[in-house]
Amino acid sequence: MPLLDIKTILSLTALTLFAVAGAMSLVMGRELSPAARAARGSLIAQAGGWTTIVAAEFIWEMPLSVVAITCGSLANLLMFKALEGWLGPRPGKRLLYALCILMPLGYAISFQSYPVRVGWANILLAVQFAIVAVAVLWTSPQTEEKGWRVLLALCYAPMAVLTLGRGILGGWFTELYPTFATPHPINVAAQTAANMSLVLSTVAVLVAWRREVEMQLERQAHTDPLTGLLNRRGWIKYADMMVAQARRHQHSVGVLMLDLDHFKQVNDRYGHEAGDRALMLLGQCMTSTMRESDVCGRLGGEEFALLLPRVNEATATALDERLRKMYQTVTSQQMGITLNFSSGLAFCDVAHADALKKALMQADAGMYQAKAHGRGRLCANADVNITIPDQLIS
Repeated sequence: MPLLDIKTILSLTALTLFAVAGAMSLVMGRELSPAARAARGSLIAQAGGWTTIVAAEFIWEMPLSVVAITCGSLANLLMFKALEGWLGPRPGKRLLYALCILMPLGYAISFQSYPVRVGWANILLAVQFAIVAVAVLWTSPQTEEKGWRVLLALCYAPMAVLTLGRGILGGWFTELYPTFATPHPINVAAQTAANMSLVLSTVAVLVAWRREVEMQLERQAHTDPLTGLLNRRGWIKYADMMVAQARRHQHSVGVLMLDLDHFKQVNDRYGHEAGDRALMLLGQCMTSTMRESDVCGRLGGEEFALLLPRVNEATATALDERLRKMYQTVTSQQMGITLNFSSGLAFCDVAHADALKKALMQADAGMYQAKAHGRGRLCANADVNITIPDQLIS
C-alpha cells in the first residue's frame, strides 16, 4: 500500500484551494486593481482545475479532464497578467497565450491516446510554469522588492520540472505511469509540490497585494488630486533625487517655476470650476511637453514647477515657449478664454547641498519679476532680493 494516496492529495488540494480562494475574496474585498483581481482569479481557476480533475476520475472523464486542463492553463495566464500589473511588461506573453489555446485543444483531440494526451498536456503545462517563473524573476525598474517574487518563483520552477518529468513518464514510459493516480515517485512529488505551492503562492500574492496598496497610498500622498501631478512634497522628494544624481554625474539641472496670470480674476469672473479647469489644463500641457526625465508638479494654488535635467538656458527657454503656446491654444479652444502664465528659470549649483532650495528661490523671484514686467513671459536668473509689489502676489 503506498505511503501517500494520490487521490487523497488531489482532494485535499482542491478543498484547500477553494478555502483559500474564499478567504482571499473576504480579505481582499471588492475594490481591487486588475493585477490583484487576476491573482485572485488564478487561485480560483486552480481550485476549479483540481476539483474537475478529481471529479473526472469518477464521472465524465473526457469533458471534465478538458475543463481541468483549461482551468490550469487559465490559472497560469491570470498569474502572468497579475505579474504584468505589478511588475510591468514580462517576456513570453505571446507564447503563453498560444499555449493556453493549444494545450486544451491538443488534449481534447488526442484524448483517446493516453501517452499522447498526457505527454502533450504535461509538457506544455511545464512550459507555462517555466514562463511564469521567468516572468516572476525578470528584472525591471518596478521590481525593487524581491522577497515575494523569489517565493513565487520557488512555487513555479519546481512545478515546471516535476510536471515535465510527469509528461515524459506518461508519454514515453507509460508502463511506469499508466494512470493519473499512479503513485510513481515523480507523480507523488508533483502532487505534494502542488499542495505546498498553494500555501507559498498565497503568501506571495498577499505580500505583493500589500505592497501594491502601500505604493498606491504613497502615490496618493505625493499626488495633487486636481491635476494628477506631483504635489509639493512629492515634487521636492523626486527633485532632490534628481539633483543628487546630477551631482554625481556633474550635469546641469534647471528649475522652471510657473504661475498663472490673473488667476483670481478667472475665479471671480467665471467661477471656481473654470479656475480648476484652467489648472487641470496647465497640468495636462506640462505632462505633454515634458521629457521623460523631467519632474513636474503643482506646488500649491496656481504655482507649478518643472525640474529639467541636462538642459541649458536656450533649451529651457524653448520648452517654456512651447508650453506657453500650447496652453494659450488649449484654453482658448476648451474654455473660450486665452490664459497665460509668468515663469522664472534658474539653475541648480549642484556642488552645494542646498542647491535645489536656492534654485527654487531664484526661479520664484524670476517668476514674480516676469509679472512685474507685464506677465506672460519668462525671466531667467533673477535677483532673489527683488521687491515684489503686493498686487502681484495673487
